[in-house]
Amino acid sequence: MRLSIVHEGSGNLKYEIREIVAVAREIRALGQNIVWENIGDPIEKGEVIAPWIKEILRDLLEQPASFGYCDTAGVPETREFLAETVNARPNGKKITADDIIFFNGIGDAVARIYGFLKREARVLGPSPAYSTHSSAEAAHSGYGPATYDLDPQSNWMPNIEDIRNKVRYNDSIAGILLLSPDNPTGAVYPREVIDQIVAIAKEHDLFMIADEIYTHITYPGFPQMHMSQWIQDVPAIAMRGISKEYPWPGARCGWIEILNRDKDANFSQYVDSLLAAKRLEVCSTTLPQMSIPRVYSDPRYQGHLANRALMFSKRADEAANAFSGCDSVIVNKPGGAFYMTVMFKDKVLNDRQTLPIENQQVKERIEALVKDVSNDKRFVYYLMGSTGIVVVPLTGFQCAHPGFRVTLLESNEEKRRWIFKTLREAIDAYVAS
Repeated sequence: MRLSIVHEGSGNLKYEIREIVAVAREIRALGQNIVWENIGDPIEKGEVIAPWIKEILRDLLEQPASFGYCDTAGVPETREFLAETVNARPNGKKITADDIIFFNGIGDAVARIYGFLKREARVLGPSPAYSTHSSAEAAHSGYGPATYDLDPQSNWMPNIEDIRNKVRYNDSIAGILLLSPDNPTGAVYPREVIDQIVAIAKEHDLFMIADEIYTHITYPGFPQMHMSQWIQDVPAIAMRGISKEYPWPGARCGWIEILNRDKDANFSQYVDSLLAAKRLEVCSTTLPQMSIPRVYSDPRYQGHLANRALMFSKRADEAANAFSGCDSVIVNKPGGAFYMTVMFKDKVLNDRQTLPIENQQVKERIEALVKDVSNDKRFVYYLMGSTGIVVVPLTGFQCAHPGFRVTLLESNEEKRRWIFKTLREAIDAYVAS
């Protein structure tokens, strides 16, 4: 074309979690049975939505309004309800319904939040990074993602000095992103760690983003905190949704909570731009929004959340125990969400290791795929070809450490035990090959 129409940041739109699906489908077509451990969809892995939540949804389908447009920022009654929920949190910031904007899932919110930042304004996010955030942030700037380190030797806690130095010596950093519970590591940050990050943001006049999609899947014994309870006076955006809680990922229903908008005129103007962009779309999906006050206020919901958090905590114990005594990897038991990261120790992997693959066609294809890939992706491909288990390489999360992410979602107990056992055996066999 006479003028390039490709955005400078398009090359940063990487999503390994989904991209590996294309490879797995190819391997499946060659005869290998596939076990999907790459994506956080509880429904795909056998979880059944509670009958009482289904009943609420059925009742809402009888209301004509559930089929129509709603207000641009979201259903007014739902926004009022959520504002009251925020305001009821102990020691938290107070907001109004005007501080809540709905999107078609957190992914939609992420695209808008980074896409409408000034191109020179960067948001510093964690590494390992959740690909939706890191790709959107990098794409908006046209450069690689701006990240700070999570420390695998310290239960994947943020490296505070790394954050402080990157903020201090890079004046393009305008914001800091926090995920707790984290994806992909499952780490949950204590208040003292969060307070140090808030102090850095306050000192350098930054705003903050918290992805709280897993906040209500925090395991017993770990602190469950919302951003409104720890943000102090820093301008901020909290992201929330129902995809992991009901769970209803196909609803594509997420929202943001704007905190301390009155503390900075420039931040307030930026928020206005998000709502203006939303008006071009008209609104987000109506029915899921209408369900939120009914589901959240139902006396069964808190028990529903507690039971699921306990369920995933027990599965995390299962997974961590499966790797106990394995000298090749570092495994930190998660404190929330439903993922676990397995990191290979230094110099454990090389480009000569293999796993046996019985199907000759699959073997030939895997051998072709592992040329010029990272060593952890090489392991992931051989694992897929040999066992059919599909996990995500850790380097696909903008991370320098080799490893992989596995989910805790499999509902079939026998199959879940087989997955963890097979992963452990595959690691031992691969390292010894």
